[in-house]
Amino acid sequence: MTPDIDSVLAGVEALKGKTSHSPAKPLTKAITAEQVIAALSEFTECVRYLNTRRSKGALLQLDDEAAVQDTLYLMLRPWIRDLVGENPTDKVGNRYSIKDFLTVSNHIVVEAKFVRNADHGRGIVKELNDDIETYRHHQHCDHLIFFVYDPNGNIPDVASLVRHISDNRVYNGKTLHCHIVVKP
Repeated sequence: MTPDIDSVLAGVEALKGKTSHSPAKPLTKAITAEQVIAALSEFTECVRYLNTRRSKGALLQLDDEAAVQDTLYLMLRPWIRDLVGENPTDKVGNRYSIKDFLTVSNHIVVEAKFVRNADHGRGIVKELNDDIETYRHHQHCDHLIFFVYDPNGNIPDVASLVRHISDNRVYNGKTLHCHIVVKP
């Protein structure tokens, strides 16, 4: 016996009421930058699992920045409930910056980068520094986490890049904590 459409819709409405959050309840519990970094550090293992599993599901083709962003979203969103993506920040100078992911309640921005070639690998530090300059003004960014996917090893000195980016910077009394995870 199949249920009629009215009873199915009534069931959906009942479930919707049980899972919706009231405005007084936070959408997420406090998440630290260290927890996000630990999750991002498992990127390679997650991709490997999905691409070698027994089922015939879709394989991850990480051949551009958008694909990396999608993978990061799938990794982070289940436990960072207020994670939102691709939203223009305030205009700085003559340009807008598009942040990849933001959790307002945790004051964390995750910025994904895909290293396209050797020239991009050599110049990635300038791109990251430009982003730091933009996010230092953002009211909801206390922690800026860069996730850099370098599938072909085009960054000439990863250790130097990590040392340069991973630092706390103070601007007009506000501290911006910068972190970086680089994965091949």
